[in-house]
Amino acid sequence: MNKTVFVTDAAELQKRIKSGKRVEGVLFLDNNTGKLTFRAYNRQPHTRPKDRMLYQMEHGWLKESKQRIKLFESVPKGLGAERIMAVFEREIRESEDVLIEREKVHFR
Repeated sequence: MNKTVFVTDAAELQKRIKSGKRVEGVLFLDNNTGKLTFRAYNRQPHTRPKDRMLYQMEHGWLKESKQRIKLFESVPKGLGAERIMAVFEREIRESEDVLIEREKVHFR
C-alpha cells in the first residue's frame, strides 16, 4: 500500500537532508485537504554569549555574565585546612579589589 506524503517547505527539507542532518517534525492528517502531511520543526540552536573574564587567579577565576558575577575556586586538598582558608581569603580579597576597580571605572 502506497501513501503520498505532502511536505511543507520541501526545498529546505531536501537541503537539510542532503547535508547529512536529521530532520525532526510532525506527520499529521491535514484537516483542510484530508491528506497526510509532514511539517519539519524549525529547531534553532540555543546560543548564549560567553562569560567575560574579569580576573584570572592562581586557583580560579572571576567572570561576568549578563546577569551574574561568578567566582570559581579550586584548591588542592593536600594544602591542609589552614592554608586552604588563607588561599580563599586572599583570592576573595583580590576579587573584591577587581570589582571595586571595575565600579570606579564605570562611575568616571
